[in-house]
Amino acid sequence: MKTLSLIIPVYNEEKTLENTVNKILALKNDTYIQNNQIEIEIIIVNDASKDGSKKIAQNLCKIDKNIKLFSHEKNKGKGAALKTGFLQAKGDYIGIQDADEEYNPFDYLKLLKNLIENNFDVCYGSRYLEKNTQNGLFLGHTFINKLLTFLTNICTGLNLTDMETCYKLFKSDVIKKITPNLKENCFGFEPEITAYIAKEGYKIQECSINYTPRNYSQGKKIKPKDGIRAIYCIFYYNLHNKNLLKIIATSGIVAFFIIFFLFYFINFAK
Repeated sequence: MKTLSLIIPVYNEEKTLENTVNKILALKNDTYIQNNQIEIEIIIVNDASKDGSKKIAQNLCKIDKNIKLFSHEKNKGKGAALKTGFLQAKGDYIGIQDADEEYNPFDYLKLLKNLIENNFDVCYGSRYLEKNTQNGLFLGHTFINKLLTFLTNICTGLNLTDMETCYKLFKSDVIKKITPNLKENCFGFEPEITAYIAKEGYKIQECSINYTPRNYSQGKKIKPKDGIRAIYCIFYYNLHNKNLLKIIATSGIVAFFIIFFLFYFINFAK
């Protein structure tokens, strides 16, 4: 029997955490999950939430023995919460699930099938492979996501459409090997983990997923400084790559995009 472990990093998500967990638990009723005898493990990492998230998580642990809670005494960031979850997960396949209901856990079935049936090491869920999977994407966020993915592809030699996606599924041995090397504690995790995947030569695939974004008034946490950090991480964690000359050649373009990025978020971000 195989196990799918989903890591949920949580910081002040009392409004959506329970619904997110219930959607994951509903995967147990799926035919593919049942036919392949796959268990579901949920690892909630409370990153020092100031609202009722921890209490909700504690109550959820009581309804299913495969829901486990780990807590940070101080807020460390999403990357740190994920590292805690990766190290605690017992599954054969380990993925990431935000608690904000922007993503649909049933899309993990596509990613899981890729790892099991096509023998990939890693699968990313892309919001941009198919247009009809996007529900209310913000133009500015789309632009920035595609910019970061573009720079990542130049630096890594990969051909991704959505590096910044939350949905990343790994074979257990892959993420367990990478985790001790991870340094980014916040949103820099995304380019850092992608750089390691490329460096180690792991087989990676993308699957189309659904996405319904929330805005800042609804609790979205990523900020302009995180975008700037992501650009830094793309360059820093790919310095080993032979594409360095291409990286240097695009420095002028990058400078332009950084200016645009700052201008957009200062004047138009929601």
